[in-house]
Order: sequence, then structure tokens, then C-alpha cells
Amino acid sequence: MIDRIRGKCLQKNPAEIVVEIGGIALAAAIPLTTFERVGRVGSEISLFTYLYVREAILDLYGFSTVEERDLFKLLINVNGVGPKMALAILSQFSPQDLLQVVLDGESRRLTAVKGIGAKTAERLMVELKGRLRGISSEITDKSAGGSVSPKSEAIKALEALGFTLQQADSAVRKVCSDQGDDLPVEEIVRTALKG
Repeated sequence: MIDRIRGKCLQKNPAEIVVEIGGIALAAAIPLTTFERVGRVGSEISLFTYLYVREAILDLYGFSTVEERDLFKLLINVNGVGPKMALAILSQFSPQDLLQVVLDGESRRLTAVKGIGAKTAERLMVELKGRLRGISSEITDKSAGGSVSPKSEAIKALEALGFTLQQADSAVRKVCSDQGDDLPVEEIVRTALKG
């Protein structure tokens, strides 16, 4: 297995990155979170990778963190979830956010990901509940205690104010991306309403 790659970033778009390593250029499919974190075209980058093999096809997937890669491997082992859907989930949720969604039992938030219906969301919740805690102590450290996160509370508050689930989730993710994940619920809601 190819565990990680390091080299010069030749091309980069939200779905794929091309890295030159010793004269060989490797293309890897990536989630949106990795696209946002890795360096610019022309810079030296490092990716944690997973080589997905099916029939005569080899697909390389790249991630900015070990937790994302571990979560990807976990997701593709859920019945009905392939690599493309796993990337879509990781593009929508950080590992910490996904753990919190599972801990909070909010399967409805998973339906915001394109291609996931209510049944698939429920299956994901059931299959991930026991396994997620084991993939990384860093994930559980950031989401310790199992209490409802400020993000989840802010989403519920925005829904109560008339936002759809997708609008609320998108607004909260934007606020937390711009201002950090440690904001109190009230500040998240206030900023989301302004934006």
C-alpha cells in the first residue's frame, strides 16, 4: 500500500491533485477539506494516501490528515458507501464534525450530502456508532464527553428560525471556518444571521 506521498504540487482542483515525485506524476482524488488545506501549485506538499483496487482499476485517494484517511477507510466498508460517497461525506464533514453528528444521533444532517437518503444515513449512523471512537484518539479528544456540540446547537437554532437543514449547516460551517470552531452557540447563530 502507498501510505503517503510527498512532492511538488503540479495541479490542484477541488476534486483532484497531481503530485510529482521523482519525475513521476501521481493523480489522487481528494475531499474538499484536503483541497483547502494543502499548499499552492508549485509548492512541496505531503498527503496521506489510500490505494483503492477494484478489478483492473487502481484509484489513489489523498488526505491532509491521518484521521481523514482512516475515516475514509471506515466509510467505504459501510454497505452502500463507495469511495465517491465517502469523499462527499469528508468534503461536508471534518472527522470531528462527523463524530459529533454520530454522537448526537443526527442522521438528518447526513442527508445534506448528495446521494445520501434517509436509509443510508441511518445505516451510516448504526455502523459508525461503535467504530468511530476507535479510529483516532485525536478525534475523540476534540469531541470528548459526548455532549451536544455548539455547531449542532447552532444548526438547530437556525432551523427554528426558518433555515433549511442544508442552509443552516452551510452557514454554520462557513462561520466556524472563518472564525474558528470554539465560538459559543449564540455567536455562531448571530454571525450566521448576518452573513
